[in-house]
Amino acid sequence: MPRTARIERNTAETQIQLELNLDGTGASALSTGVGFFDHMLTHIAKHGLFDLTVNCKGDTHIDAHHTVEDVGICFGKVLAQALGDKKGIRRFGDCTLPMDDTLATAAVDLSGRPYLVWRAEVPLETLGTFSSQLAEEFWRAASSAGAFNLHVLLHHGRNTHHIVEAIFKACARALRAATEPDPRAAGVPSTKGVL
Repeated sequence: MPRTARIERNTAETQIQLELNLDGTGASALSTGVGFFDHMLTHIAKHGLFDLTVNCKGDTHIDAHHTVEDVGICFGKVLAQALGDKKGIRRFGDCTLPMDDTLATAAVDLSGRPYLVWRAEVPLETLGTFSSQLAEEFWRAASSAGAFNLHVLLHHGRNTHHIVEAIFKACARALRAATEPDPRAAGVPSTKGVL
């Protein structure tokens, strides 16, 4: 069965259509009105090998916060939907990723329980119209809506662009590993029998 999902979410702050194919090739079509955020979503698709389409019209005349957070909510929901009952997946994934001056680790458990641990002191900087603090907001929204554990650890780094990008790439790689089918596992990867 195809592991795909689509969501349409409309609020007074954002109107979002988002589609995800977990077994894609890394293709993306992204339009959020926040250039740096589109750049980060491209990395989720490319390094997760997910096909990802995002079309968001948000209140960016205020700032990018609602757009980034609400896309995170939608991404988490479609991830959970595309995974279905999670039979035969690896469930856990991690990646330690270097990018120039930066080293970041992301670890994922598709447990059905939302939890974010963020140990990343990201310098406060605006990258285009994207506040660097929104990286945490995106992943908090995604892990909460998608009901998965995510631990992010920044080992070191100086350049804010590199730090945020390394985190997004590491999270994408960790999600790719966790969502991949395990050829040795037929059932749900839990002693409870359900995730």
